[in-house]
Amino acid sequence: MTHHTIAVGHIAQILQGARSRGVDVDRVLARADVPPSLLQAPMARVSQAQFAQILRMLRRATRDDFLGMGQHPVPLGAFDHACRLALQQATVGQALRVAFRYYHGVLRDFTARLCVSGERARIVLDSRGPSSCARWYGERSFLFFTLGVSNWLAARRIPILGVDYSSGARSADAHRLFYAPVRYGQPVAGLWLEPRWLALPVVQNEQTLKPFLATAPFDLLVKYQDRTTLTDRIRRLLRNDLSRELPSLAQVSAQLAMTPQTLRRHLREEGQGFQALKDDLRRDVAVEYLGRHDLSLMDIAEHLGFSEPSTFHRAFKKWTGVSPGEYRRNRLVCGPAAR
Repeated sequence: MTHHTIAVGHIAQILQGARSRGVDVDRVLARADVPPSLLQAPMARVSQAQFAQILRMLRRATRDDFLGMGQHPVPLGAFDHACRLALQQATVGQALRVAFRYYHGVLRDFTARLCVSGERARIVLDSRGPSSCARWYGERSFLFFTLGVSNWLAARRIPILGVDYSSGARSADAHRLFYAPVRYGQPVAGLWLEPRWLALPVVQNEQTLKPFLATAPFDLLVKYQDRTTLTDRIRRLLRNDLSRELPSLAQVSAQLAMTPQTLRRHLREEGQGFQALKDDLRRDVAVEYLGRHDLSLMDIAEHLGFSEPSTFHRAFKKWTGVSPGEYRRNRLVCGPAAR
């Protein structure tokens, strides 16, 4: 299966705090096989594995579990310790409260709280310091990883009702990360969910914690994604054979037993268009294939259904802002031999 790719804008944001502390972020990127020059192409993308590796390398370089996104470093091992505390609780709700109390002592930028009122539960981040772009991105990251750990504790995806961001800066990938409506410029950042999910039992233990920590944060990015969305169903359908002409909207809607109008409406509700979906899939597969040394650019063009390498070249540059040859050369420069 081909995973969604991640916009380099997220990388630029997550590096801000580390850069301000004097960390050699170019070296961090190179160790994750991401060419620093790629950040100059606003439309460029990286694989989820590359993004996860950036987080690992950034943690090592900053000596900070919060990756330099706060005013003060969070001690290394804080995330591991919070997970161990959570494991000792009976339910997801109890686990979150214990973990949040622990983070209150080590994370000075905001305080995480779990509030339940009637039919709604809310995870709230109360600010404890001045606003900054790095802090805003830190809030978003904390919410995402809180949801990811909750999913892992319960061994299932926990659906949420909505996401609040305290900054007004919009993120094209936010809906796909949370699979819920996102509101920007809110008084506080937070997540909304139904209280019943907080009663889910914690099913993980010390034996499952070790492999979880070894693969985090990559598992949090991919393991409990919602694969029931129409967008992902269509991506799986189209991914079967990209080398031939992709089916039309009418053909796909017939395969899914719905009218073209219904399919288009559901995609719109997910913030997606049919042509954009096809382009995004080809782009994501191209990024995946360009990391494989056994495929030439001509091979990749054929696998993606392009009649000529030049057509693939133009399409990839339109999608990402860089040519496929340049993207591959930069990855080679950042490969193991360059480290």
